[in-house]
Amino acid sequence: MRNLCITFLILTIIVLGVVAKTNGNLFQTNTEVLRIHIRADSNQTEDQQVKYKVKDAVVEFLTPKLSDCNTKSKAEETIKSLLSEIETVCDGVLEENGYDYKSKAKINVEEFPTRVYGGLTLENGFYDALIIELGSGSGDNWWCVVYPPLCFTGEGKNYVYRSKLKQIINDFYEKHKEEK
Repeated sequence: MRNLCITFLILTIIVLGVVAKTNGNLFQTNTEVLRIHIRADSNQTEDQQVKYKVKDAVVEFLTPKLSDCNTKSKAEETIKSLLSEIETVCDGVLEENGYDYKSKAKINVEEFPTRVYGGLTLENGFYDALIIELGSGSGDNWWCVVYPPLCFTGEGKNYVYRSKLKQIINDFYEKHKEEK
């Protein structure tokens, strides 16, 4: 009986530790980050290649539209108002490259694995995200962060951010350093 009580006590401590670490919600959505998730139609080489072309076009389209967004809610509101335009951008890239399938864009809560962006680690968990499915959306995907704009770095393109956005990123980094 004593061993059973000790085992129960240890299990209770472990469960309380997990609940405390997640602030009481095991499926808590990160409320300060808006991610982007682009899913390819399939894992065929061509579908994967066009996914990156779509990614470049979406980043180019969204960068100036999000330049004045200084909160996640403003970025999300802006993106929601642009969902049909985002699909038009994606569909244009698909059509230019000879694909007959279309895209679908939406804002949704999705689970993401841990990802490191520079000096910032985003832990695995549930995040609000701009989801773009190309065709069936059953292929490998690309994901990053729309707000703060941690992944819109240009990767081969020369995107220039206004100093206001740089300040938002710096504030975000500082806030998360203080929490740790």
